[in-house]
Amino acid sequence: MRRIGWIWLTVVITCGLGVEALAVDTNIDVRVLSKGAKFIGTGVAGAEITIRDAETNELLARGKAVGNSGDDRRIMVESWPRHAPLSTPTSAVFRATLDIDEPRQVVVAARGPLSQPQSIAVATVTQWMVPGKHVTGGDGLTLELPGFSVDILYPPARQRVPAEQKRIELRANVMMMCGCPIEPDGFWDANAFEVVALIHQHDRRVGEITFSYAGEIGQFTGVFPIPGPGPYDITVYAFDPRNGNTGVDRTTIVVAAGATQTEED
Repeated sequence: MRRIGWIWLTVVITCGLGVEALAVDTNIDVRVLSKGAKFIGTGVAGAEITIRDAETNELLARGKAVGNSGDDRRIMVESWPRHAPLSTPTSAVFRATLDIDEPRQVVVAARGPLSQPQSIAVATVTQWMVPGKHVTGGDGLTLELPGFSVDILYPPARQRVPAEQKRIELRANVMMMCGCPIEPDGFWDANAFEVVALIHQHDRRVGEITFSYAGEIGQFTGVFPIPGPGPYDITVYAFDPRNGNTGVDRTTIVVAAGATQTEED
């Protein structure tokens, strides 16, 4: 009887050692929050999300965060307990199911907003995933994407300016990365942000123009007194001194030479 017992124990142990772990569907929700604002979603063409194995770089999932930017008051005004979700059922999200058979550390990257290529930023974070343990509670995994979306409206790139023109109006559109509007006394107060143009010629700073709100949502303007002919590089930045949030766009102009001068390109 004792011999039969040992045989049975040996069989059980042997079989146990030969069992392979089975892959289990494991869900993860990924949301992308614009720094100082709301979720990045369909209104700005979403944010691209990739999930890769941290050790092998194997691509496990790819897609876009889609949906709306969320509730203004819930995100920007109301005070919630530490772990209370900011998202609502329609807030932008990327949902993925990973087929894993053991704990894996993954790298989750968010890239956006996709509608504003000049302003695209990238945020990454690492996260352990355990088979069958879904990362979907609350807001799931949330990445914060810094920056402003800055778009120079005028002048367009390489604008030709006649020699007799002594001033040029500069105009830029500025919005949060989620597409949220900037206006005086709004949730995103135009008076709280610095919008400035830095003007260079041949790598030398020749001007710094502080913009003012132009009367239309998100638009800021300033005037550049042209010092002479030649090419100029124009960099417009938006900056929030309260949290360091920053966005940039660039353009160029070429001012024609006078009758006795040679134009520089």
